[in-house]
Amino acid sequence: MLNPEIEKKIDELLSKMTLHEKLGQLNQQSNEHGMEAENREMLKNGEIGSFICNTGHFGPTDGNPAHNNRKYVNELQKIAVEESRLGIPVLYGKDVIHGHNVVFPIPLAMAAGFDPDLVRDAYTAISEEAANDGIRWSFSPMMDLSRDPRWGRCVEGYGEDPYLGSKMAAAAVEGFQGDDLSRRENLAACAKHYIGYGAMEGGRDYQKSELSDYALRNYYLPAFKSAVDAGLRTVMSSFNEISGEPTTSSHYLLTELLRDELGFDGFVVSDYNSVLQLKKQGVAETNADAARMSVSAGVDMDMADRCYLRNLEKEVAEGRLDESIVDEAVRRVLRVKFELGLFENPYVHYEEADIDAHKALALRAAEQGMVLLKNKNGALPLSESEPVGFTGDFLKETWRMFGAWTLDGVNEWANTLEEAVRKNFPEAKANFSHANNLIDRYDGVMESDTVVLALGGHPEGEASGLATLEIPEDQKALIKKARMSAKKLVGVFFYGRPMALGEVEPLFDAILWCWHSGTMTADAAANILYGKTNPSGRLPMSFPRVTGQIPIYYNCTPSCRNVDEYYPKEPFMYKNYRDTTGAPLYPFGHGLSYTAFEYSDVSFDKTELSPEEINGGKCFEVSVKVKNTGDRTGDEVVQCYIRDKVASMMRPLRQLEGFERITLAPGEEKTVTFRLGLGELGFYGKNGKFAAEKGDFTVFIGGSSYAPEVGKVTII
Repeated sequence: MLNPEIEKKIDELLSKMTLHEKLGQLNQQSNEHGMEAENREMLKNGEIGSFICNTGHFGPTDGNPAHNNRKYVNELQKIAVEESRLGIPVLYGKDVIHGHNVVFPIPLAMAAGFDPDLVRDAYTAISEEAANDGIRWSFSPMMDLSRDPRWGRCVEGYGEDPYLGSKMAAAAVEGFQGDDLSRRENLAACAKHYIGYGAMEGGRDYQKSELSDYALRNYYLPAFKSAVDAGLRTVMSSFNEISGEPTTSSHYLLTELLRDELGFDGFVVSDYNSVLQLKKQGVAETNADAARMSVSAGVDMDMADRCYLRNLEKEVAEGRLDESIVDEAVRRVLRVKFELGLFENPYVHYEEADIDAHKALALRAAEQGMVLLKNKNGALPLSESEPVGFTGDFLKETWRMFGAWTLDGVNEWANTLEEAVRKNFPEAKANFSHANNLIDRYDGVMESDTVVLALGGHPEGEASGLATLEIPEDQKALIKKARMSAKKLVGVFFYGRPMALGEVEPLFDAILWCWHSGTMTADAAANILYGKTNPSGRLPMSFPRVTGQIPIYYNCTPSCRNVDEYYPKEPFMYKNYRDTTGAPLYPFGHGLSYTAFEYSDVSFDKTELSPEEINGGKCFEVSVKVKNTGDRTGDEVVQCYIRDKVASMMRPLRQLEGFERITLAPGEEKTVTFRLGLGELGFYGKNGKFAAEKGDFTVFIGGSSYAPEVGKVTII
């Protein structure tokens, strides 16, 4: 619902603006070193609506970068507010992806926590820190569904599932924006990359995505819809093309689908230089063509390439572009600035953040997201009285544990894994090797009965595609050598994305997947290794055995012949491959605990509803009792999947439609209830309309996508 008072202020301001000043509001300027004088002059002329501040602390330095950052922001804001003709404040945006000074886990790792409430709290803390540095707009959250871990940017999103992604996306938006966007500590969120960027061929960044409208709507759109429903204020268009049309010039995607159908009323910003790149993509001949096509499609703000500022005046003057299109784009930008309260409070107002509380929250997020993939014969947790040898290239690491898009993280706040073990478990009989060469020197570590290998990779992210997901040869050699001597071999992996572990997985007794989990990565890993924390993370992406299985994902559709090997218990006649199985190494939703959980007493409140009842808001309720049958308190992520058995279009073998994280003490039991209504049972059909069709729906409930069938419901 638009605010009439704000709309009236926008009308008044628009009536005073020249076309050049309007285009200034649509220009997002880079604020790199060396551009200070030019930017000051442009601000005076009303030629900058926003700054992208991705160069870390971007002000001139005198030994206090954070102080200078705030000082410089205010200096530039003062020019915009007090020295330009109309006094319109500038908006500072930055890629605040998963933390600011305190770094939280990468988004894929936070998704592994299956805890939207924690994600909401995390982004509330993140926005508070970023706002203290003058940032009021984050280019986050990334909502690109990805089924291909070769794509480096999969770590910035929430995995392969649209339902989980939708819950995480809404939580991040709510965390950033709060319940009152005008409060100084809140940031406008930006849903990116709209849309289909995660579906690029071969995991090759910036390449094409070939998506049907059916796949687009049912898999890639839900997270964006969820974000819009949560009050999202900005969207970023993506680099990719879909079916021959770049998204940055697609009126269908940006206007008809995003605005007209989903009801989005904020503004759209291009990705970096993506307006100008329409020429590279071969759909625009000139810069002016690129600018006209983008603004006409629905891109309101031009990031970094100044195509709008330099070309659209002439396009309007010569009749190729109606000025009303520019006016509408400016209206959307000004609307968000008013909502942020920038006109009333344009300057940075610093308030000391509770860093200790933020670290505690980051520790909890890191612990909840780490996934115990394997634990043969109770190899974990470690005993403090047990001699344990630690080695590996991540034993002394901090920065690489932070993950991609860490622009302002404070490295001094992080411990190495060795430091975390020594600090948190001072009585532990731990021996640490600091070998420079992973294969040649171990300082006696290999003589320990239990060996822990801390292995990992560089932060993944943009332009970080991999052709192969098998781990490096030196790590394989170390694993094989350790296996020859160790009675128990534990792998602690610090990779941001799923890797293909099929060759080495059988050599381990236990595997803890720690991701790149930010400032508190090492502390969280140590706590889980020694049993202070019971692991509870679940996989948001399937783990392949070998790279050649990709794409591999749990919500695949049934094949015309019996070859659906993702689910080993399904009857199949033909193998997917001659040289390996079609099943993942570890499926979506998988994760182990140091305790055990028992599911029982499944019940349905009803098993039949009519289409009229479903469309009227009625739903099926299915309940299950979950009991902790072990001797430790632990969290279980109870997951509910459905299958639409016969439909007008092919539907997934399973699709997640509910989950709940619960904490149970030994012997304790709780009843978890899932509601299955129109939103859970429906889908977008050929006509682009969302509906639930008549027929049977199989229900599965358990601790992963391999959950057992518990019954069925029917729309009669």
